Amino acid sequence: MDDSSEISPLLQERTDDTPSYQAYNTSESGHSPDGLISAAVSDDGLISGDKEDPHLLNAKFEGLDYDVCENVLYQKEEKAKDEKQILRQQVARWVVMFFIGFLTALIACAIDIGIKTMSKLKFHVIKIYFDQCMDYSCLVIPFLLWVALDVAFVFCAALLTAYGEPVAAGSGIPQIKCFLNGVKIPHVVRIKTLFCKVIGVMMSVVGGLAIGKEGPMIHSGAVVAAGISQGRSSTFRIDCKIFEYFRHDHEKRDFVAAGAAAGVSAAFGAPVGGVLFSLEEGASFWNQGLTWRIFFASMVSTFTLNVFLSMYHGKAWQLSYAGLLNFGKFEDITYNGAEIPLYILMGIVGGLLGALFNHINLKLSIFRNQYLSKPWKQVFEAVLVACTTTTVAFILTYTVKDCQALGKDPTLHPLQVHCHDGQYSSMSALWFQTPEESVNSLFHDQKVALFGLFYFLLACWTYGLSVPSGLFIPSLLTGAAWGRLFGIALYSWFPDADWVDPGKFALVGAAAQLGGVVRMTISLTVILIEATGNISFGLPIMIVLMIAKWVGDIFNEGLYDIHIDLQGVPLLHWEPPPMTSHIPAKEVMSYPVTTLRTTENVGRIVDILKKEGHVGFPIVDNYDPDAPPRLCHRFGCLRGLISRSQLIVLLKYKAFNHPTTGKTPNTVQLNTHHFTEIYPRFPSIHVGITEPHE
Repeated sequence: MDDSSEISPLLQERTDDTPSYQAYNTSESGHSPDGLISAAVSDDGLISGDKEDPHLLNAKFEGLDYDVCENVLYQKEEKAKDEKQILRQQVARWVVMFFIGFLTALIACAIDIGIKTMSKLKFHVIKIYFDQCMDYSCLVIPFLLWVALDVAFVFCAALLTAYGEPVAAGSGIPQIKCFLNGVKIPHVVRIKTLFCKVIGVMMSVVGGLAIGKEGPMIHSGAVVAAGISQGRSSTFRIDCKIFEYFRHDHEKRDFVAAGAAAGVSAAFGAPVGGVLFSLEEGASFWNQGLTWRIFFASMVSTFTLNVFLSMYHGKAWQLSYAGLLNFGKFEDITYNGAEIPLYILMGIVGGLLGALFNHINLKLSIFRNQYLSKPWKQVFEAVLVACTTTTVAFILTYTVKDCQALGKDPTLHPLQVHCHDGQYSSMSALWFQTPEESVNSLFHDQKVALFGLFYFLLACWTYGLSVPSGLFIPSLLTGAAWGRLFGIALYSWFPDADWVDPGKFALVGAAAQLGGVVRMTISLTVILIEATGNISFGLPIMIVLMIAKWVGDIFNEGLYDIHIDLQGVPLLHWEPPPMTSHIPAKEVMSYPVTTLRTTENVGRIVDILKKEGHVGFPIVDNYDPDAPPRLCHRFGCLRGLISRSQLIVLLKYKAFNHPTTGKTPNTVQLNTHHFTEIYPRFPSIHVGITEPHE
């Protein structure tokens, strides 16, 4: 192939009706005219400058193409479609949505049953030694056994994440939010990520860390959706030859939004909350048809989880197991207008504590990025946190004497510790059960003092570790603890008031704390209402969530947005940052502009693809790439845009013309199938698709 061979206009993308725009740069050195921009990329992928600044963007992230590519091939095949093909595609969308909800619920069942089974075995073994050693003064044995078991579980989770798939760490909600808003996060929706996420979160929760399993369920649902909608697995090299018309970024985006909603639905038993979560926190692309399909997937997820959990508990088709998190019954909960100021006060406290939580976690995350970037260091930190958490739990269990009568709390492994016969330690009950069961206890039975403070600090340290971890449960637990203490204080001041219910204030405190951390309002309100099963208490929840968000936003962003900034993801928010509306685009654009002409040499295209990592290139005319640079340099008139993947496919099938004969070495008539068959892992230009002088 000659270097001067030219790409034929097979993919004329928006080149006929697109207005012409002039591309200028008034700089010679790459800086803006007033010296505001200096954006060189360093070897580690960070924009050069002060690496301690958490607001620098990372150059490794690229965008996803959420616009329909209405090129010649697309228009030709759209005209050839008949009603049967269109109907088949519409039915396939609903079928995919069904399986997204179904499989997400199955994964939720597996996680829930696995955690409960392993936790039950662990606590049973520790309780045997605990009860024996209380009489023989050998408590060091159950303590060391407790530490060893927790460390073993957390070590496995950290090993899977740090060495297996680092993107599986955390809840995954920030990554899914970025994906739904058009930013390509490497490996975020791969089957390997799902495996590490599911196994890792089970090990982390059983290991006693201050985390929950609800956040990772949202990520798991998104991975399931991304895999099913493509009809194949690149990891296992399996292609079922179905759903090929969904192998586009904009189609996958819609299914991933449904998967995230199905994950929320399975976690909290809140199908409406799941839809609102995807709308509020996830996608910036939405339509009415997508709303109905996502609601269908959420409904299927809730129903499937109900059915399988009822069978597991021996009560088949008793559909009372709405989600993984059960708040218990709030049937008699009431409130009056005089309580509104108290809820406002609790919202303020929740906003302040949420801002404090986010600030502490931000500083810890910056420290991790600077000094704990090695996988072995990440594993060591996770093990250290596990040891600390277990030690704190043991010390509180042994030192805090808060006894209650047996049978008052549904804990399966009550420890007597220093209590009399017929009593158990309520502090030990909070640690000797899963975090979800502890939330239920705080809402209805437990009395706590130090638990909330220590759990707050442990949750700050834990979120951001190299293990799959959720944020909802630690926030709910912390908020329920101080909310219940607030209710107990009110009861001591007003012992005869019938409106004082510590469990009610525990629920309000949990909502305030969670709202102050994540800054969600609409979806979180519906999730909590659906989880409690009491819509009459919706107004107080709305009040505390709004107040907590307003107060928290004074100091910092929500924790998910903070972690997005820490990763350097170029995510565009709904509103531009303050004091930026006057900055022109030329001051933040890179120089020189890499463009392609409407008729381009193959050799230059190959060189550009090898040199540049961008996923899209502007197509221009009236531009000479060999012209010497000038002070006011023009890069031609914009005619359209072509993606990197399209160029690679054209090169792979040699869809170009010889400059003298006009013939093409390509013997294949290209259609959209050639572009979807290798989606989304298009071959790299470095593996030798074609050479400039082939």
